[in-house]
Amino acid sequence: MPDSPAAPPVLPARDLPDMPEPRVEERPLSGAGGFGMLAVVLVLVLGGVALLALTGVLGPAAAGAGGFALLVGLVLAAGLTAVAPGEARVVQLFGRYLGTIRTSGFRWLNPFTQRRKISTRIRNHETELAKVNDADGNPIEIAAVVVWQVRDTAKASFEVDDFVEFVAIQSETAVRHIATSYPYDNQGAPGLSLRDNADEITGRLSAEIAARVESAGVAVIESRITRLSYAPEIAQAMLRRQQAGAVVAAREQIVEGAVGMVKQALDRLSEQDVVDLDEERKASMVSNLLVVLCGDRDTQPVVNTGSLYS
Repeated sequence: MPDSPAAPPVLPARDLPDMPEPRVEERPLSGAGGFGMLAVVLVLVLGGVALLALTGVLGPAAAGAGGFALLVGLVLAAGLTAVAPGEARVVQLFGRYLGTIRTSGFRWLNPFTQRRKISTRIRNHETELAKVNDADGNPIEIAAVVVWQVRDTAKASFEVDDFVEFVAIQSETAVRHIATSYPYDNQGAPGLSLRDNADEITGRLSAEIAARVESAGVAVIESRITRLSYAPEIAQAMLRRQQAGAVVAAREQIVEGAVGMVKQALDRLSEQDVVDLDEERKASMVSNLLVVLCGDRDTQPVVNTGSLYS
């Protein structure tokens, strides 16, 4: 069996919005078969039309019966409802919620009911590019994509005015809250950062959005940060800082490697008894090798034509 999706991380209660308890929940509704009722409607309508056409032969009674049959057929036809895959119909009768039809097919319902169509397909919402300050006060630009789906059609219909707009606004709010709760880059300090801990941050973003839209009957499948960068006014300064950090890290690695190579060279000279160097000459050799190995440019060799120590 495939692995079940990992549960989103549990956020502290203080980080979750306090949403009201839902007053209504979805309940299933089946309705009657649509094709059988369609046959009844056709018989009534065609029979009514035929009786009206034969009024001159059958008399006024035929006209009354035909008109009544035609009227009943048209009223019953108003209850015929087609439900497509990936859709649901929320049914109300005089303001009272009766249930939700999720089974796709041709159904018949009370013709006096109101049937609201709601898509249960998976949807994407991409937030606008937001400019906010991170936890360190640096202005950043951030955007995210939220994948969501309606799970409770009753809540989506009656708990909020417009569940699509509700998801959009709550997603924007959650993205801004997450962006202000963490630094863009922690610069080696302990803790989460937006740039270095993408999986943890997106997990918390999904959890917060899910908590915000749960009262609207919406389930969040996934959310991902699609754009994250410093604001243009500080981007160049932050780029220079990152470049400086990269240069320092590279220099540390170069120096560490150079020290190892110098130590290896001195050990080889000593083991193979190539030349006997005193401490002063060893220090001079170490200095020259480090300059050669750590320099930015190629070295120019100097040939000593004198004695060993001149």
